[in-house]
Amino acid sequence: MSTPGEVQPFAVRSTVPARLDRLPWSNFHWRVVTALGITWVLDGIEITIAGTIADRLRDHATLGLSSSQVGLGASLYLLGEVFGALLFGRLTDKVGRRKLFLLTLGVYLLGNALTAFSMNFLFFAATRFVAGAGIGGEYAAINSAIDELIPARYRGRTDLAVNGTYWLGAMIGAGAQFAFLNEDLFSIDLGWRLALLIGPFIGLLIWPLRRHLPESPRWLLTHGRAHEAERIVAEIEHQARAKGITLEPVGEDTAIELHPQGTLAYRDLARVVLRDYRRRSLVCFSLMATQAFLYNAIFFTYALILADFYGISSSTVAYFIFPFALGNLLGPLLLGQYFDTIGRRIMVGGTYCLAAVLLFVTGWLFNQAVLTATTQTVLWCVIFFFASAAASSAYLTVSEIFPIEIRAQAIAFFFAISVLVGGVVAPWLFATLIGDGSNRGNVFLGYTVASVLMFFGGLIEFIWGVDAERRSLEAVATPLSVRGLTAGAESGLTGGLTSHVRRPPPREGRAVESSSRAADVHPGNAGPPGGQGSGVAPRTDRNNGRTEDSADEVTGRRGRRRRAPSRDERGRQ
Repeated sequence: MSTPGEVQPFAVRSTVPARLDRLPWSNFHWRVVTALGITWVLDGIEITIAGTIADRLRDHATLGLSSSQVGLGASLYLLGEVFGALLFGRLTDKVGRRKLFLLTLGVYLLGNALTAFSMNFLFFAATRFVAGAGIGGEYAAINSAIDELIPARYRGRTDLAVNGTYWLGAMIGAGAQFAFLNEDLFSIDLGWRLALLIGPFIGLLIWPLRRHLPESPRWLLTHGRAHEAERIVAEIEHQARAKGITLEPVGEDTAIELHPQGTLAYRDLARVVLRDYRRRSLVCFSLMATQAFLYNAIFFTYALILADFYGISSSTVAYFIFPFALGNLLGPLLLGQYFDTIGRRIMVGGTYCLAAVLLFVTGWLFNQAVLTATTQTVLWCVIFFFASAAASSAYLTVSEIFPIEIRAQAIAFFFAISVLVGGVVAPWLFATLIGDGSNRGNVFLGYTVASVLMFFGGLIEFIWGVDAERRSLEAVATPLSVRGLTAGAESGLTGGLTSHVRRPPPREGRAVESSSRAADVHPGNAGPPGGQGSGVAPRTDRNNGRTEDSADEVTGRRGRRRRAPSRDERGRQ
């Protein structure tokens, strides 16, 4: 019997990916979305409540923190997210999605519950770091599991909707302020502690549902545990048939053959991400960093804008967050379907560029002093209706365009970058530009910088984005284990986009790569080859017929291997 994380030394051939992608939407998928998607709600609650209780924590009747200590607590939460994403992201790829999405939820529940019992700054700071680590780990584990369990034709809208629920959490957190920070209802030192327990309470309600979710069958395949993967998919299919749903048969021509391997060394991981997938890495960096800069710059300073330039008191600022959060929530929910129909490249690039233009126009109007607090908020709602869909699509992009063996680690890496760029640089820069609220030109400059960065991210997506809509994950990024590569082999880890490239036979003494190749699963429902929803698709870009990303860099612009000129040709040259 295999143990979790253990890799079996034999080839695995299976139709599991095709069977998962041809499933109709069912109660199983609702359970996945509900149990796993709660992460974003919890993070929205956390960030919002941390902001609303900041002033309360400075009161000597509570913890009596200084302003710098309050700010440091917020920074430690973000630093914990980075640490948790990187640590638990690697473990997610190594020991499985299910073990980690249970562990990370437990870490978050423990850290946040303990924060409510803080008696001094050191304890408060330590527990904020632990809570952040749990949420950071959740992002890596949850995005991986959702993408691998949801059928290809629903993956875009599902990811966007789930990521957008962060703003549902923000609305819950803002509403909690009116109840728990009301001194007529709770004492000054009790209300903020109860507010911090809202997230753990919701997490405890979700825990039983999450415990009954299965491991990702796709992850099981890459670890040689084909029988477990088959059993899980067969159970999902049985539940669907029990509801009267007719499932189309899946032929052997949709099978994929894998040669399971161990966890990649860090050197080999870097080689895959930065060499074989360097264009995709550039796309992910651009999308994640620019949206994080825009979001954190505006969200962490909107209260300062309202107070310093429009004279809104701190006690009424919370009312303005509701329409702001509503626009953020509706964007992914209403636009998500078009990321699966119109396509990723157009919708991702379009929402980025449109949000950038709208922000620039808003900044110009702000600089002209023609806006009121109400019209400023309305414009923010419109901007972030599109920007929220754009930001959610960045997480979607990162989670679907890398091979399954490194998916969680890729998510963790780019998430960490976005937190460091957006959570550290952007709020500090915008707060500095706002200053004492006397110079609108400085704020307009900040809006312009954020607009240019967002527009740049959209252009990168238009140029090098991946058309992943309705395509199986194996078609978007071929698993490294399809080629049976040996980690650390001198021939290099070149799975995925360049795995079709012919290479010279290895010199004697080197590890020999397997020549087995599996047919990629076509997006949509499985069906007859070559037709709508067919089971086999070549590994090529559907728009221009060429292989994606680094393949044309390796083989030449037209896909042919360059050869050295002959002696006669050199003489003629």
